[in-house]
This record gives sequence, structure tokens and C-alpha cells, in this order.
Amino acid sequence: MAYIEMKHSYRRYQMGDSVIVANHDVSFEIEKGELVIILGASGAGKSTVLNILGGMDSNDEGQVIIDGTDISQFNDRQLTSYRRTDVGFVFQFYNLVPNLTAKENVELAVEIVPDALDPETVLREVGLGERLNNFPAQLSGGQQQRVSIARAIAKNPKLLLCDEPTGALDYQTGKQVLQLLQDMSRQKGATVIIVTHNSALAPIADRVIHMHDARVTKIERNAQPQDIASLEY
Repeated sequence: MAYIEMKHSYRRYQMGDSVIVANHDVSFEIEKGELVIILGASGAGKSTVLNILGGMDSNDEGQVIIDGTDISQFNDRQLTSYRRTDVGFVFQFYNLVPNLTAKENVELAVEIVPDALDPETVLREVGLGERLNNFPAQLSGGQQQRVSIARAIAKNPKLLLCDEPTGALDYQTGKQVLQLLQDMSRQKGATVIIVTHNSALAPIADRVIHMHDARVTKIERNAQPQDIASLEY
């Protein structure tokens, strides 16, 4: 059994008299420790998939099996526990608490999980050892994103979910962030899923799930994922 299995998943939203189908019969598998890119244009349904995998949304039909457990059957309390302990989130906009330092932002996340990593150690690993006591306003965009990645990593999650994590960053800073995420997969064995509209990022992934018009249209495997250093996008 694969580590993640989404089977015939549907998600519909009621908008007035209309029904919007955000996910239509979505099925795929992901192995533990893979770096996966979900690729598609705006409105393709990829963020809905990410939100369902992360327990922030629930599907209407189908199964969402994570590590042998179907989270689509979870109640609200179970979903809250799952989000808290099993999942780390990285967003395009960093969602840091402005009046807390980098270290305090990470500490905020680790307080809610039992097997957390040391905040200072993780911040040093992402290159912010000299910035522990800086507030978000004192950090560049790339540094703020690294704090948000450290916050997600420090929870020691089974699953790291990233929604357009380089979307607000310049080219070089974006590559540094992608390197961190690739290292999480290759060196730490984390399962990392990145949602993006940028097809140039596809070569770095172990698996690429293409989405269009709420459906999975193609799944590709890269036998030899490209190193970030040689990536041009």
C-alpha cells in the first residue's frame, strides 16, 4: 500500500444556485519520502487537493488514505488532531505572527505536538541561526519563508504541504527554498507535496501530478529528479 492514496475523490461547493466541482474523480498514489509536485493552472483544483490532504477541507466522496488511515472518515476533532500532529503547512504568504521573533514563531508551533524538534536547531538548519531574535518585519521575504518552513519542519510532521511556496520570492531565493524542501525529502525522509502553476519546477520532483479542470490528467515519475542547483525557471 502506498503511503498516500486518494481514491475517486470529489469535492463540490454550492454557490447560490450553482454547484462548483473543485475535484472530479481525483485518484493518485504517493510513496513515503517522495517530493511530489501537483501542477496546474489557477482553478485546476490543486489547492483543494492539498487542503483535503491536510485536513483543512473534507471531500464529498471517495477515500483519502494517509499511512493506512482513511482521513475522509474523520470527525472534526480527529481532523484537528491530525492537522496538529501529522501535517506541516507552508504557504505562499508566510503567515508569521508579526509581534513574535523568528524563534518564538517556531516555538508557537512546537508547543502543540509531542515529538517536536528543537526550534533553534531547525532555524540554524534553514540558515537563520543569526536571526533567531529578529521579528518578521526585520527579515527579507526569503528569510520569512524560511521561518515558515522551519515552523512546519519543527513539528516533525509526517507530511509537509506547500502551496506555491516560491510564489512571492525572487529567483535565487526561490531556489534556496526549493533546496530546503528537496533536502527534507532526500535527507530527512519527509513526504513533501508542492502545489504550483510553474511547470519549470516539475523536473525536481519524484512524481508530478498534472491537474486540469478539477481532474488529474496525467501522472509522471522522474527516475532521476533534477538537482535544484541546475534548475532554470
